Amino acid sequence: MKQELIEILCRKSFKYSNEPIFKLVSGKTSCFYVNCKPTTLSSRGMFLTGHLIFEAIKSCQAHGVGGLTFGADPMAVATAFVSEIQKFPLKAFSIRKEKKSHGISQWIEGDMQPGEKVVILDDVATTGGSTIKAIERAQSEGLQVVKVVILVDRQEGGLENIQQYVSDTIAIISREELLNHYRKMKSGDQSKTGDL
Repeated sequence: MKQELIEILCRKSFKYSNEPIFKLVSGKTSCFYVNCKPTTLSSRGMFLTGHLIFEAIKSCQAHGVGGLTFGADPMAVATAFVSEIQKFPLKAFSIRKEKKSHGISQWIEGDMQPGEKVVILDDVATTGGSTIKAIERAQSEGLQVVKVVILVDRQEGGLENIQQYVSDTIAIISREELLNHYRKMKSGDQSKTGDL
């Protein structure tokens, strides 16, 4: 499943250039860019993502999975769906970017209760800043963060930064794995531009 997800990510979500032309959230520029949403919102990508995350977290006795909207949302829903099929139900939740200004003022959307154990998800980690924000907001709502799962680690220190907040932090796929597969794809497909 992992290899198939890498394949889909390379086709739908991964961009590479010999020059650093992609501007990141941090303001830095990079030779590669990963936008997981075309993958995690595709039917097969969602299926694979949900299964891989569920396998990675099923032993940690969590009650729910979620993260900062919007990147984590399709991953959380896919994982919750798989958990029900596997007879190990987990709730999905979403963490707002801005606190709700009407009704009950809260960061979390979903059926989560204070004291419940949760896994924080994120689609890509560069510095880890957005994931850390999700951890802090979940904790401020009384949730116990027991694990963090990143779909793609850019291997730029983000995973290590997150581990300072939640020691049990893992990535499903690394930049190195994506880049290796991308190079193999491009070397076998000379008709496309942007070959490495």
